[in-house]
Amino acid sequence: MQVSELSFKDQILEGIPNILPEPKSYDESINHAPKRKAILTSEEEKLALKNALRYFNKKDHKTLLHEFKYELDTYGRIYMYRLRPDYKMYARPISEYPAKSSQAAAIMLMIQNNLDYAVAQHPHELITYGGNGGVFSNWAQYRLTMKYLAEMNNEQTLVMYSGHPMGLFPSHKEAPRVVVTNGMMIPNYSKPDDWEKFNALGVTQYGQMTAGSYMYIGPQGIVHGTTITVLNGFRKIGKEPKGNLFVTSGLGGMSGAQPKAGNIAGCITVCAEVNPKITQVRLEQGWIDEKITDLDKLVSRVNKAKAEKETISIAYLGNIVEVWEKFDDANIHIDLGSDQTSLHNPWAGGYYPVDISFEDANIMMANNPELFKLKVQETLRRHVDAINKHTAKGTYFFDYGNAFLLEASRAGADVMAKNDIDFKYPSYVQDIMGPMCFDYGFGPFRWVCASGKPEDLAKTDEIACQVLEDIKKNSPSEIKQQMADNIQWIKGAQENKLVVGSQARILYADSEGRMKIAEAFNQAIAKNEIGEIILGRDHHDVSGTDSPYRETSNIYDGSRFTADMAIQNVIGDSFRGATWVSIHNGGGVGWGEVINGGFGMVLDGSIESSKRLKQMLFWDVNNGISRRSWARNEGAIFAIKRAMEAEPNLKITLPNIVDYNLLNEV
Repeated sequence: MQVSELSFKDQILEGIPNILPEPKSYDESINHAPKRKAILTSEEEKLALKNALRYFNKKDHKTLLHEFKYELDTYGRIYMYRLRPDYKMYARPISEYPAKSSQAAAIMLMIQNNLDYAVAQHPHELITYGGNGGVFSNWAQYRLTMKYLAEMNNEQTLVMYSGHPMGLFPSHKEAPRVVVTNGMMIPNYSKPDDWEKFNALGVTQYGQMTAGSYMYIGPQGIVHGTTITVLNGFRKIGKEPKGNLFVTSGLGGMSGAQPKAGNIAGCITVCAEVNPKITQVRLEQGWIDEKITDLDKLVSRVNKAKAEKETISIAYLGNIVEVWEKFDDANIHIDLGSDQTSLHNPWAGGYYPVDISFEDANIMMANNPELFKLKVQETLRRHVDAINKHTAKGTYFFDYGNAFLLEASRAGADVMAKNDIDFKYPSYVQDIMGPMCFDYGFGPFRWVCASGKPEDLAKTDEIACQVLEDIKKNSPSEIKQQMADNIQWIKGAQENKLVVGSQARILYADSEGRMKIAEAFNQAIAKNEIGEIILGRDHHDVSGTDSPYRETSNIYDGSRFTADMAIQNVIGDSFRGATWVSIHNGGGVGWGEVINGGFGMVLDGSIESSKRLKQMLFWDVNNGISRRSWARNEGAIFAIKRAMEAEPNLKITLPNIVDYNLLNEV
């Protein structure tokens, strides 16, 4: 029987079919990953083929061998396109999944959401965002994982090794149903070429932050944080967003949130993107208002928007360097500037050289990677030179945690401060998100309605808003602004049409807000007012990620290059009630540059869910606040003292502050 003759549930339960499906044609209408550079020796290519074929019955090896060799030669990876399912990929209502465990069904839902064509950047290559953020490395892994999830019970745990389902192991009801690791390399093997090699061999993958942990919810996942960043960026320079200009680049997975966030903040946003397909997708989704391909027309349009104080988002289809240079020549003042291209992945499609077409750049990337690298570095130097001209005129520029300054410095661009140690421009975490949000425990709490019903999402928005308004009445002055921003956000969530894929929402909240919102959800589920809810968060949060150039860039005690916090976070989540946990090497700033952890938690209205959410959400936030307080961050010291007053069982080691005049005597 051919796969196409089976129902959705039967295909899930079949896993890797006994009779191979017919080969799939390469769909040119889909946004595909660029070809990866050839990095394997001839012997390593044989090893990659052996590794791929071990998923299949020996009778099929001869058929698949040449097919997989073609994929490896043509695309630089073995994706097993033949195994791509025939059914539509999207987050179905939880009841439609064949599963013995509702927790497992929730994970299946989230996996499919991460691979939804409306959500995923390169869906046929199982890449959700960031150029290489994979849910799996190949379609055999997907099929086998979904089969395991359908078969598992609540006394088993599925173990995932970098996209590979190692198998179901006996555990217990309180254990996570899935434990995910991605890219956990021996430290000396975390250079960019190591990823290229070991990913091509099929033995590791780059999970990004929320792709490989099945918790990505489309650009909405970063819209709220970007809105807060833009709002507070304008506050920092003492300007209203209205009629003022924010210039940035990138319209892919996470970066695609920037124009929408600019609209919500109320400014003029110009965002450059070189990929015509993704630009058109963002236009059709309503995440950008206009697309312009001519620089002179762009200048005229921005001048008009400034004169009329419009709130508008404009995509420029072309290279961001052209925009910075043209705006300098045209004397257009940029108020806020940043960049959110995937510079953690600069040599494989994360950042494109100027003065070369998108198509030619992709060919050069695969066929002449050394020249491509030189062109990227030349572009970075030009990019920085143009930014420096604008900042000399008063532009406030910040690094958006995408390794822009790091890679620019490696390219020899003029980005270093006078001490030749620090960058001349701050990370947005250093100036904005760290001291204003993370130190106080505010971060990207998110939830997904497992029913798939828009009315459930609307109800959860109402519940969350009411909870926050009740908390705000007694909030200390130190967090009044954060509370007000978050209430404003959730009130506008429906009208801003943020949903792409699953019925999901993101909301910045501290531990008190997260616990009270989750408990209110759980009570509503118990009363049959809404269906089950899947909780999670972005890894870009208070406690889950150790990233010296982003999440922990405002840690100044020398510990920002350690990863104890992220490891402790995921261990602690796993025995406090998370439904699944994940830990990754790599993320928004690059392979070998960050360790980040995440979780998912299913609320089913039970007393057990209530107990788990309180235990886990309190730890998940306050682990990070305690580390930040020990680093002597003033806001975090305030926040952890407040947490200890609220929870008698919390006892945290607090720092004694040294008089710097005393240190000067040494």
